Amino acid sequence: MRLFVALDLPYSLRERLRFLAGGLPGARWVPPENLHCTLRFIGEVPGWRAEEIDAALAGLRAPGFVLSLAGVGVFHRGGKAATLYAGVERSAALDHLQAKVETALQRSGLDPERRRFAPHVTLARVEAAAEPRVAAWVQANNLFRAEPVTVEHFTLFSSRLGKEASAYTAEVEYALA
Repeated sequence: MRLFVALDLPYSLRERLRFLAGGLPGARWVPPENLHCTLRFIGEVPGWRAEEIDAALAGLRAPGFVLSLAGVGVFHRGGKAATLYAGVERSAALDHLQAKVETALQRSGLDPERRRFAPHVTLARVEAAAEPRVAAWVQANNLFRAEPVTVEHFTLFSSRLGKEASAYTAEVEYALA
């Protein structure tokens, strides 16, 4: 089972992000139903480990908070544009939740995450898009801002890799106080 922990975005926010999709030949856009903000990628685990992860996350207590998206950007891999994203504004509450998720997962036996937490919503894979066009798309959309949304839960998702896009399933939702 391939797992990750994320903030599932409300329909209104996914629809707002959907309007950014387009105008970039070679980009593979993430379907609106798959848009989320990853708190921690877990990866492939056996069923018994998934149960331990669920138990660890179920015991987590953190307050709800307001999530704001602003700006767009591009992550590079090997010096080449790889992923377009919408920026998630950092907040003490978001960082607190992510740290608690990380601690809970380590207590359940997972190795620490090696990458620094960089909150974002992946919009597209752009390995096949021309670099100047990627830069132009970012420049044209860099003033993006969405209405803030209240986050009342986080979710443990499973994913199945697909030919066009991965299929995500919300396995468990965990309420925030």
